[in-house]
Amino acid sequence: MMFLGFGKTDLQMSQLDLTVDKIKSDKGVIRVLLFDQEKGWPDDPSKAFKSATLKIVNQKATYTFKNLPAGIYAIAVIHDTEETGKLRTNRFGIPLDGYGFSNNVTGTFGPPSFSKATFSLTTGVNRQTISLR
Repeated sequence: MMFLGFGKTDLQMSQLDLTVDKIKSDKGVIRVLLFDQEKGWPDDPSKAFKSATLKIVNQKATYTFKNLPAGIYAIAVIHDTEETGKLRTNRFGIPLDGYGFSNNVTGTFGPPSFSKATFSLTTGVNRQTISLR
């Protein structure tokens, strides 16, 4: 059944407006992985539900994921200053570039668990702001 030109499924989909702030410079790009499952969390792009590469403008990056099914998700972001596709770390594994997770959670000696970073995406427009560390 059609209603105002939209199919029923269009009306039940979600939108996620993502803002990444506290980026140290406009150099490079922000890489985003959106997960709908724990498998692959937080750094396996092949297991992510969606991914995006964002341009940085005035130390901020924004992106809109459209037509997502409502559900539980988690986001991992990195500031890829050298555009290598990976988070640069020093020889002790400490990140050299900015990174962040949904809910602005942190992990102890590594990334936070998937469950700590999850949020509910409801029908309609949803917003997440991630401040880089």
